[in-house]
Amino acid sequence: MLLRIVIVTVCATALWPTSAGAQIYAWRDANGTLVLSDRKINAPTDVYTVEGAPAYRATTPAPAPSVRADYEPLVTEHAARHALRPELVRAVIQVESGFNPWARSSKGAMGLMQLMPDTARLLGVRNPYDPAENIRGGTAYLRRLLDRYEGNEELALAAYNAGAGAVDRYGRQVPPYRETRDYVKKVGSRAGAGTRAGLRASAVGGAVIIYKTLEIVDGRAIPRYSTDRPQAGTYEIVSR
Repeated sequence: MLLRIVIVTVCATALWPTSAGAQIYAWRDANGTLVLSDRKINAPTDVYTVEGAPAYRATTPAPAPSVRADYEPLVTEHAARHALRPELVRAVIQVESGFNPWARSSKGAMGLMQLMPDTARLLGVRNPYDPAENIRGGTAYLRRLLDRYEGNEELALAAYNAGAGAVDRYGRQVPPYRETRDYVKKVGSRAGAGTRAGLRASAVGGAVIIYKTLEIVDGRAIPRYSTDRPQAGTYEIVSR
């Protein structure tokens, strides 16, 4: 399956919010660790542990324990109410807002779980900056998406970011993005092993299929590029 990068567009049905949050991307490495980020990882990037979630990493540092503790009762309450793992909820909050209840993105996403205005209204969230309301709405939306994608966290997070429409239109996979393809074309020899060096050998009919994966090395998420299809973890086809 293609890499479940967390970027997609709007849902086709009025029953689903257009998007829940600002930017959230997810990759699973070959060892099963899920990396969450508020941006694409196209260069070596520091990643941080998520409290109580050894199988997760986030590109946003964890806040002080006292800050996390303020919201832990809400996380556990609403995670239990919607049959979610608390560590998934913590990971989303950490990468989306860094546990800042007043966070607001340039696109208008608000609060701890970065709810967009339309999403907040559809979920009955009157004040997205109220931690209790925000976490209630965000967890309810995560539950809907996990049910829609049969428990697949990468797809659920993709749809959480920008709606389920594109995920469905591309066969319940992540749609291709020119931005990523353009980046790969610019990767030069300075990127080192595992990037585009020697990739032309797999050209078929003038086209090169390049697979992008992530590897966690010494606390950093390292993008790798290869013409060999990965045998484990999630990946993205970034060029043809």
